[in-house]
Amino acid sequence: MLDPLALFITWTTYGSWLPGDERGSTERGGRPQPPDENLQRRAARSMIETALTLSPEQRAAVDDVLRRHCAIRGWELHAVNVRTNHVHVVLVAHGVPPKKVREELKNWATRTLKVSDASGRTKWWTDGGDVTFLFSEAALAEKIEYVLNGQ
Repeated sequence: MLDPLALFITWTTYGSWLPGDERGSTERGGRPQPPDENLQRRAARSMIETALTLSPEQRAAVDDVLRRHCAIRGWELHAVNVRTNHVHVVLVAHGVPPKKVREELKNWATRTLKVSDASGRTKWWTDGGDVTFLFSEAALAEKIEYVLNGQ
């Protein structure tokens, strides 16, 4: 298999996109999960904290730490967009397993959010997230455009 040119990484805030959601969701292993109202209700009942919506200040802090972490690690950051309920990142991190890249970014975002949080929240993000491999310049350009301007 060829190495991807770049990665498009997405993760959501805790409780913002539950399994069975009408927008669709993904099962562990990447299989599509069709909308399922009963599944969504069960997932909502199992939540241990309220759903998280990031404030403008939190969004800016996460954006900053993601940029700094990529610079420190020598990863080429093409685009980042921290939204109220999800994060998109397009980057190059050759030689690092994609899931490790995603988890490092999420971990640093969590550390940053905890610094200014007095609530004692423990759940900031949905488990996992999505990693899409970008194999062409056209795919890379499309994802950069989407992250920067398509939201």
